[in-house]
Amino acid sequence: MLSSQKMKVNPFTIEVIKDSLMSIGDEMFFALARTSMSPIIYEVLDYACGLTNSKGQLISQGNGVTSFIGMLSPMVQHVIDKFEKGKDLKEGDIIIINDPYVGGGSHLSDVGLVMPIFYQGEIVGFAANKGHWTEVGGKDAGSFTSDSTEIYQEGLQLPGIKLFDEGKVNQAVVDIISSNVRLPDLSLGDMWAQVAALKTGAKRFIELCNKHNKELVTSAIDHLLKQGEQLAKKELVALPKGNFYAEDFIEGDSSKGGPYPINVKITITEDEFICDFRGSHPQVNNPVNCSYFGLLASVRVMYLAIIRPEQNINEGVFTPLRILTDKGSIVSAERPAPVSMNFEGRIGGADLIWKALAPHLPDRLTAGHLLSVCSVILSGNHQDTKAPFLIVEPSVGGWGAGEGQDGQRGQFCMGDGETYNIPIEVAENRYGVLVNEYSLRCDGAGAGEFIGGSGVVRSYQALTDNQKLSVSFGRHEFAPWGMDGGEEGSSNYVEVIKQDGESKGPFGVSARYPVNKGDIVKLVTATGGGYGNPLKRPAEQVVSDVKNGYISVVQAKEKFGVVIDSNTCTIQKFTLDRLNANSNECSDQE
Repeated sequence: MLSSQKMKVNPFTIEVIKDSLMSIGDEMFFALARTSMSPIIYEVLDYACGLTNSKGQLISQGNGVTSFIGMLSPMVQHVIDKFEKGKDLKEGDIIIINDPYVGGGSHLSDVGLVMPIFYQGEIVGFAANKGHWTEVGGKDAGSFTSDSTEIYQEGLQLPGIKLFDEGKVNQAVVDIISSNVRLPDLSLGDMWAQVAALKTGAKRFIELCNKHNKELVTSAIDHLLKQGEQLAKKELVALPKGNFYAEDFIEGDSSKGGPYPINVKITITEDEFICDFRGSHPQVNNPVNCSYFGLLASVRVMYLAIIRPEQNINEGVFTPLRILTDKGSIVSAERPAPVSMNFEGRIGGADLIWKALAPHLPDRLTAGHLLSVCSVILSGNHQDTKAPFLIVEPSVGGWGAGEGQDGQRGQFCMGDGETYNIPIEVAENRYGVLVNEYSLRCDGAGAGEFIGGSGVVRSYQALTDNQKLSVSFGRHEFAPWGMDGGEEGSSNYVEVIKQDGESKGPFGVSARYPVNKGDIVKLVTATGGGYGNPLKRPAEQVVSDVKNGYISVVQAKEKFGVVIDSNTCTIQKFTLDRLNANSNECSDQE
């Protein structure tokens, strides 16, 4: 039999254990989706599952929402600290937590569960997940509150308490949740699905220990964490060194203040990636704040996009990353600041890093994108069943163009990742709305040698009276930025077209806006920024853009210098500006 030291360095066994850990994360992910009750879980995939080691360091994850990759390990670490370094945790315990100010919180709607995994009487790891509940109480339906002034208005706060105590459910906690949420069947149904996913992960991890023995598994995990750190530092060597700066704004309801300036200084060395947000605006009585843990989560996503690790993500990859903030700032808020729309702050902070480094890393980063989650909450009663319904979903939009590529069309922002819209068929069946339109927004914005990706237009027609609309569409004042001569994109906005034809909007934020039968809620998201001089875009590609409807014949001439016959959709001539920018164009075209 091999010695423990030889087993520790055996690369083949390590790879088998690494793949097994990844498989466990994926199995937990699918178990949750298949047993959940809410469309935002089983359709949108607004959740994540994963494993940590006994210290709370991430070792495996299956996730839909990208930002959750940075939230599981701080959540587990808080649970360890709260329960006396894990000494007060027992086999069968499950802890429930959604407090944004401790342990990886974003907002109260994202509820986390943590389960210690015991093997031969010792904690060997933790199973954890975090999912967006349709309801956690608070003053507004859906617990998405776009005009809250303190966190106590945003829902039920769960600071890390035992939902299960040594395998026995704490019924008092369940009763408190049931009495504080508007749709307990959905919220509790999703909670039990999260429990099932945790138990699946714990079972598989124990089986892994039985197969390879505990010492080998823990040694392999330690090796993988060190390997993650080594790979991250190897990528740092390839990055430009020095200090890089960017400034921008976090938008909110402009009638209540803002936009709020934020800034970052990035320092890249051979072994550190430092993001210094000090000097950003203080926290505000507007729910666009994020806690430090929320910022950490989104910055981690941006950091991964830059270093591009080739292996499974674990805590070791984040070792070089440091984040500096002022306490009580809009990107590192403290209780009782409201954080319901926290994604405006945390993704805005991550976008600053993107903006600062994109000109220096054109092979890795594109021009600006829609940025905002563009959250939509529409509540009311179903036209047939008369039962209450609640739409809670993000919106897709356009991404920026980059070196050698047009921007992606109709994609979620960087904070959402592998999530989805609720399908039209499901929306029209479950909710009191008719989906009148779901199309690309072909507005010609984001012109460049490579054009920005199109946003979308999604329209809901109300089928009952007394519906209420709350939205938070960031980037409604400041459009996505272009790169290397490319034009900026277009803005996100919402418009309500009343049944009598009167239009309300465009606006970026609303709270409980009244919508009645026949009214149309028009959700419009941004087109991404362009890359490069528009006059250098190949003429044949401009013709193709016109045929596809991305730009008009007029825009082809004004932005790209290509005069196109509107009847035949063929090139008639080039403008003088284009000829000057492209010396290889035939002069007899003018």
